[in-house]
Amino acid sequence: MPTENAMDAALGALRQAMAGLENAIDLRFEAQREGQEVEGEVRRVHADRARLAQELDESEFRANRLEEVNREVSRRLVTAMETIRAVLDR
Repeated sequence: MPTENAMDAALGALRQAMAGLENAIDLRFEAQREGQEVEGEVRRVHADRARLAQELDESEFRANRLEEVNREVSRRLVTAMETIRAVLDR
């Protein structure tokens, strides 16, 4: 009987160790899956950032171009007003 008790105790310890190992493996797989999800989210954030940076650059270019056009229109209006004043003063 003592041998059977020792064997039962050893089998119980082995079962416990196996259950602990299975839990550790499950936790590792879960952590790895979560890590992959985080990496995917980081990639999406970087892609969004790059897209937004490009859109910002394009918007700044358009704003600068509009500012240049506005200055040119203002210059032409001043020239036209001066020409009209000159014609009216004659």
